[in-house]
Amino acid sequence: MDDRESGGRGGNDRRTNRPRGRGRFQRRRICAFCVDKIEHIDYKDVNMLRRFVSDQGQIQSRRRTGTCARHQRRLTLAIKRARHLALLPYTAEHIRKYG
Repeated sequence: MDDRESGGRGGNDRRTNRPRGRGRFQRRRICAFCVDKIEHIDYKDVNMLRRFVSDQGQIQSRRRTGTCARHQRRLTLAIKRARHLALLPYTAEHIRKYG
């Protein structure tokens, strides 16, 4: 028996032995900025920007927020501008206090 026939190096292909469960179907999220036809994301709109920043101060990913690539780039730039002007924090408050 060849290595090719047995499924690779180890010869024991674990993937075929796994039970196939039905995963949840995840609906594709539609970009909120595209729906509202927003071209310019304002860095001064702190309440809107906070929706896209985690509790720890990290910018959330496209997968989590559902934004398209174009608006994710613009959103990231707006968040960074707001941070630079001290409109948004870089880190969470409890991290700043206790180090």
